[in-house]
Amino acid sequence: MVLFLDGIYAQQTNNGSVNISINAVSGMQFDIVRFSVKPGVKVRIAFTNADDMSHNFLITKPGARLDVVNEALKLEEKGPMMNYIPKSASVLWSIPVVSANQSAAVEFTSPTEPGAYPYVCTFPGHGFIMYGVMYVSNNNTMPDLKTDPNIPPARREDKTAAVAATPSHDAKGHNIDHPYDNIPPFLYRIFMDDSGPASIAVSLPKDLSYCWDAGSCQLRYAWSGGFLDNTAIWKGHVDANAKILGIIFYRESWEHPLVIGNPNENQVVEFKGYSLINKFPEFHYTVNGNDVYELITPKEDGKGLVRSFRIPNARGTVWFLSRSVNGSVVYESTAGDWVEKKLKLMPEQARKFSVTMTNYSLVFNTRKKK
Repeated sequence: MVLFLDGIYAQQTNNGSVNISINAVSGMQFDIVRFSVKPGVKVRIAFTNADDMSHNFLITKPGARLDVVNEALKLEEKGPMMNYIPKSASVLWSIPVVSANQSAAVEFTSPTEPGAYPYVCTFPGHGFIMYGVMYVSNNNTMPDLKTDPNIPPARREDKTAAVAATPSHDAKGHNIDHPYDNIPPFLYRIFMDDSGPASIAVSLPKDLSYCWDAGSCQLRYAWSGGFLDNTAIWKGHVDANAKILGIIFYRESWEHPLVIGNPNENQVVEFKGYSLINKFPEFHYTVNGNDVYELITPKEDGKGLVRSFRIPNARGTVWFLSRSVNGSVVYESTAGDWVEKKLKLMPEQARKFSVTMTNYSLVFNTRKKK
């Protein structure tokens, strides 16, 4: 008997056990992002690391992926000796860190309770984008690929569902071959300077790019010119970060720019993921339990960024704090009132608003070229 896995096959042996092969590939991705097994069967997962970076493999209880990822981040200096596998009841099975071009396997009996059981790499920062799902069902069914909420958003599209990686790209000519066109916008999960381990680099049209820190749920900085040089990472250098190939024109302070409710209380943020809107990532996170959706696009003239926010049910006044460390940034908004460099919005105004950030160093540089 053969089970179909989105273009790849898992072999079921004569004794009823299931053998599945999953590879870690470049771009911090699993080549197979979902498969289905029946309850109570023997499962063997052969995990091969075909990437230049190290990866592990964990299967968690339903709905526990992000919790486990965040617990792994909290291991800090203890992480390497624990293979970045937290001691958690939510971790059902695991494979320790596997180096490049190495393999390992895990064997277990699938749960008797049907459901969606996530699998994930919890190497620092990887788990926000490097994950998939094991469906346990009596009839081996899975939801439609395009609407599957348990796989990375970029893998729901037909052209990327069976592709090995999200792209790495230098907008100025240091291209690497990829299985699909790496035309902006696109994103890449990678280690970046001056950002947390859960960084996401996004290449935008107009030769603009930015770094998003999923750990702190905020824009870190934006630059113009080329995209990234990943050479040190691909060579397997320890603690290597990607290098930007442009000039930073905007850098945000380390305090979160959104305050919801009492401004004197600590703002607790939690990353929930992202979805793609016309290929642009819209980040979903919470601030003090309030859902926030943030989409970043380039200005039409290429001289700054537009940050579009949706806060559907804000429980209190919303403040956007213009805390750029660049003095040449001018802020404009579609709603609310500016009070001493702070944008104040009532809950109904915060349901949908945008903040345009024009950087006059870009304006000046454009004029000089003419």
